Amino acid sequence: MSETSTTTEFRPSRAIVTGAESGIGRATAVALAAAGMDVGITYLSEPDRAQATADEIRASGRQAFVEQIDVTDLASAGAVIERLAEQLGGVDVIVADAGTGDNAPFLDLTLDQWRHTVSTDLDGAFVTIQAAARRMVAQGTGGRIIGITSVHEHQPRYGSSAYDAAKHGLGGLLKTIAIELAEHGITANAVAPGEIATRMTGAEDEDPHTIARPGVPLGRPGNAWEIAAAVAFLASPASSYITGVSLPVDGGMLQMGPHGGSHITSNDWRSA
Repeated sequence: MSETSTTTEFRPSRAIVTGAESGIGRATAVALAAAGMDVGITYLSEPDRAQATADEIRASGRQAFVEQIDVTDLASAGAVIERLAEQLGGVDVIVADAGTGDNAPFLDLTLDQWRHTVSTDLDGAFVTIQAAARRMVAQGTGGRIIGITSVHEHQPRYGSSAYDAAKHGLGGLLKTIAIELAEHGITANAVAPGEIATRMTGAEDEDPHTIARPGVPLGRPGNAWEIAAAVAFLASPASSYITGVSLPVDGGMLQMGPHGGSHITSNDWRSA
């Protein structure tokens, strides 16, 4: 690599977003298109929703390509990313958003539940990110790798041992990638959402400004577009000197640890 890092010249025009049929993934794909990128999107089981995302991207004047993926099928997931990269003519940005969570107290959690969550949230992210990263390195023009983790990458939640472990693991993976791929002008960062009004939290069609969350400093959940805005920044040339970080987008939730703990007045939290 020359003394002038490729990150200073980085102009992304091709992005891949996994889990883009709804929620954070969909908002992110649309935000990256608005930032001037053609976007490859993946979905698990809802092609109509994925097509709606693609239609919104195309309406903004950018190209969109759609592929089905099961990120737990580790033998095929990387090939899906390769196909999207071929259709896009390369890849400058990958956002690993596909995820799930099996909630159960640790003593009740089954091995199948554990494997389902860890395979989706960590193994699948590894395979898809690696496929895109190899393409970025071969291109020699830098890149952006962004993983959607969670505030539970940083602090655990009762009844979420598999999810917490997977998100901690993904955060650690991204930090290691940041070190190893820096010489190629590739940055790697996480965005760590708090409670976001999506299908995963049972509030997909609700305005988060109407939902009271007294334990969150900003007093409400977030919406998917607020996460997408953070991702779009980390995918942009403006983030060229940021790598190996996890950016909480949580309304201040993580700041409430000791304060919240000291003000809990019942044992209701001891449930999944």
